[in-house]
Amino acid sequence: MPCIDRLPAIPLLASDPYLSIWMPADTMTQTDACHWSGPAKPIRGVLTVDGAACRFLGAGPEPEADLTELKVTATRTCFTSEFAGVRLETCFASPALPQDLDLLSMPVTLVTLSAVSLDGAEHDVRVKLHLSDRLCYDGDIRPAMSGASFVLNGKSTAWCGQTTQKPLSHSADHSTIDWGYLYLSADGETTLVGDGLQTCCSLSAGGPAARLIIAYDDIASINYFGDLCKPWYRRDGRQITDAIRCVQEHFDTILNDCARLDARLAEDARSAAGEDYERLVNAAWRHTFAAHKLIATPAGEMAFLSKENDSNGCIGTVDVSYPSIPIFLKYCPELVNALCRPVLEFASMPVWTEDFAPHDVGRYPLATGQVYAARRHVGQGECYPPYYLYPAGTDVWDVRYQMPVEECGNMLIMLEAGRAFGADPALAKQYRSLLDTWVQYLVKYGEDPDEQLCTDDFAGHLAHNVNLAAKAIVGVACYARLTGEESYAKQAKTMAEHLLEKIGDKGNTPLTLDGQGWSMKYNLLWDKVLGLGLMPESFYAAETASYLPRINTYGLPLDSRADYTKSDWICWTARMADDAAVRTALIAPIAKELRETTSRVPFSDWYDTKTGRYVAFIARSVQGGIFALML
Repeated sequence: MPCIDRLPAIPLLASDPYLSIWMPADTMTQTDACHWSGPAKPIRGVLTVDGAACRFLGAGPEPEADLTELKVTATRTCFTSEFAGVRLETCFASPALPQDLDLLSMPVTLVTLSAVSLDGAEHDVRVKLHLSDRLCYDGDIRPAMSGASFVLNGKSTAWCGQTTQKPLSHSADHSTIDWGYLYLSADGETTLVGDGLQTCCSLSAGGPAARLIIAYDDIASINYFGDLCKPWYRRDGRQITDAIRCVQEHFDTILNDCARLDARLAEDARSAAGEDYERLVNAAWRHTFAAHKLIATPAGEMAFLSKENDSNGCIGTVDVSYPSIPIFLKYCPELVNALCRPVLEFASMPVWTEDFAPHDVGRYPLATGQVYAARRHVGQGECYPPYYLYPAGTDVWDVRYQMPVEECGNMLIMLEAGRAFGADPALAKQYRSLLDTWVQYLVKYGEDPDEQLCTDDFAGHLAHNVNLAAKAIVGVACYARLTGEESYAKQAKTMAEHLLEKIGDKGNTPLTLDGQGWSMKYNLLWDKVLGLGLMPESFYAAETASYLPRINTYGLPLDSRADYTKSDWICWTARMADDAAVRTALIAPIAKELRETTSRVPFSDWYDTKTGRYVAFIARSVQGGIFALML
């Protein structure tokens, strides 16, 4: 019986929003791999045993090998194929290692191939891996391409890319990269073929594994307020060939580090909430990191920029960073500062005259000023104007579509949570005047928010939003911790008392302050995690228990307005429960959705709790919120 880790889509290459390639099937040979947004980006593998050929990866004319095992861990996708008396073991590893940010920022994937004889006989075993040059361009029309083979550090290496390069020349949500160069380096002969790169190698049954490196040079990663910035690892002048050489020389060490991290994450997950939770953690790790790009700013500082995949393509969205931070708080808190830095920089520019925090800093890969709520809409593939250069008073944005309470609360909470978990407090001190403005906004408008959007903007405007009021209260409390301003701690406590008077502490708390509906109160997570002392423990016990009767087949709905949910918010809510049985009841349906959904997309965070089908949102960074139970 095959042992298959069933996910809606299987990660193969997972480095950043452009190099994010998945197998949308139960086996590795049902179809071709594709970008998270849908276009095919074929990676095909053919196994030949004693002259007979079969496919072990991707589509093609050859018969399919039998898939006997598929295991997806946090950093690795490993699968076993059998054909003609030979077992082929294939592993794709992404070095998403938070203890080594240089390596984490390298757009590289390590591949190993090894063979075992099943019948004890000797076999002539050959393997061919082909990477389509569709990885180098957007759309269906193949442009003029070029490439070559060369020897790098003693290894056969090949590259391909468009003959004309226009880095950072488009901006959109559902888009793939349209510039840069694909690299393949391997033990065997690696060549440029008609439509991509190919390597061929012979394997000895029971012998050492063949080792391959897939890499991508995007030339420039992000337009960061007018500067074309490169990945973090390139800040000291290193190039893509240096990254490939680094991986060549430390290949085994990197794989061992991946295995150790996988084991640590599995143990952390099981300790927090059991095997179902381990499944979620394994599905979310590479997924989360691949929704970001880590760059060096012109000042040599880290900026960690998310792409708001499958929602609008915004870059550095505050209310997308906010749900993602549990993974970074647990394993690399300085990345929380790196998420906040671009927003703080933009909010300090003359064009931003609002007394609340921005929503985003542009549309990926152009961090050139907020585009959400802009009065001028720019189509997919086109570039927004450089708003960061505009002077004050240019009336770029429509306030009706802003998220003022949402983003002020998010920024204050992220900065304090980062500090509490070990991030450098200097960033918050540098931008203290902004934080002062934002906390005053929360005090003035946050206790009973008027009709406005929150992070769940797909549900529309909502007045008197209890969850948004909770965020404002937590934001004020976090500001007090961050700055040592005791008067704001008292203010937050008073606001919390007022909220408790309105919603009660017996569970089933309402969606709105006028008593309508019900909702998950996920924003109160930080009261528990940071020990803010805003709500009594009895409130959390009653509230989380009251969710249990509302759970559908695939999860707890977000609120009373619809059957859909958000997987990140369920995990935040589960962390608020001290009762292990409540946590398990909340988590198990998400794991069930991963096992059973018919939607072949990378781990959607917005899905229907009755059908398990994707509503929207693919491959988004918010799945970092899955890690809330580890805090």
